[in-house]
Amino acid sequence: MAGLGTAARQAARQLASASSEQKTRAIMGGAAVINARRAEILAANAKDVDAARTKGITAAFLDRLLLTDARIDAIVEGLRTIGELPDPVGQLLAEWDRPNGLHIKRVRTPLGVIGVIFESRPNVTADAGALCLKSGNAVILRGGSDSTFSSRALVECLWDGLHLAGLPVEAIQLVPTTDRAAVGEMLAGLGGNIDVIVPRGGKSLVGRVQAEARVPVFAHLEGLVHVYIDKSADLDMAVNVTLNAKMRRTGICGAVETLLVHQDVVKTHLEPIIAALIARGCEIRGDETVRQHIKSAKPASETDWQTEYEDAIIAVRIVPDIDAAIAHIEQYSSHHTEAIITEDPAAVEQFFNRIDSAILMHNSSTQFADGGEFGFGGEIGIATGKMHARGPVGVEQLTSFNYRVTGAGQTRP
Repeated sequence: MAGLGTAARQAARQLASASSEQKTRAIMGGAAVINARRAEILAANAKDVDAARTKGITAAFLDRLLLTDARIDAIVEGLRTIGELPDPVGQLLAEWDRPNGLHIKRVRTPLGVIGVIFESRPNVTADAGALCLKSGNAVILRGGSDSTFSSRALVECLWDGLHLAGLPVEAIQLVPTTDRAAVGEMLAGLGGNIDVIVPRGGKSLVGRVQAEARVPVFAHLEGLVHVYIDKSADLDMAVNVTLNAKMRRTGICGAVETLLVHQDVVKTHLEPIIAALIARGCEIRGDETVRQHIKSAKPASETDWQTEYEDAIIAVRIVPDIDAAIAHIEQYSSHHTEAIITEDPAAVEQFFNRIDSAILMHNSSTQFADGGEFGFGGEIGIATGKMHARGPVGVEQLTSFNYRVTGAGQTRP
């Protein structure tokens, strides 16, 4: 493992001065190779999926692990989008002159070496590799044992892209072991060679990373996401957005887990929304008022307001007003993503100004909480902290900056 860190640091030094054209060529080359080798990648993924099924994995876990032709298309398109993004490295953020004649510039610079620890999402291999490369960073990827074959197949394609562009293949490295001790070594920083850690996985993994990391972490602990149906919400929109936010993919971190409904629209909005969810196989856990209207709803406990189900289950509560909705979200939210469905601009302003979450949405599905959907080409993760990076972590969030000061012989009195 120590050798990985040293090699990554050396590669990062080369990437810091690599041309935009080189980085773009490497990413586009990797995308082309993935597209050409999709049969090999799908065969590798089938090995991972078969092994996972023998362990009795959940449907949500399988969905995260599974690759299809359509998902490979999305990976390829994501890489091409990243390749076409402006190069953030060297970007001038600000400049000014001082009275003493000094000229000062603030310029974007790479972070250095990024460590990414993830579980069952093989697409993270491609997204993280390309995003780090575009932002001039080397990356060390440690995938879970469940995605071993898939991740290896994808990273080999990225290596071909690096080789074609004349860049060091050590810029994108895959930890060769699934031993949990490797995670501990990465969290310790690999001898000072890792500059930031990004965990992508379940609550136990992220909790361990946040507790043990000796280097900065970009992460969210869980995606306890809320949708609030305000009293002015359009009915059709409320039904369609809620259904998509929950059931499009139940296992992703942007899936809604708690639905809050204004008491003034219980008679008009609650039953159509819940009927649409039930028709798609969603289990409803509701408060007393919800259960008066929805006879099949199970009683919601205090635990339900605190749970990221990652499954076809949703907790539903009726609230007297927007203040109560905001209070509930502030009490239970993991500060990932929240949405309001309303036609009232004043309600939107309250919701946006008073809720302290990384992503706030109006009249749109929470499943858009994704770097690719934000135009980043992909994301290396979602950050809910308040320092440096917040929300989807794309190429700009994977940079820092330095100050470049030019003088003409000035000395300080």
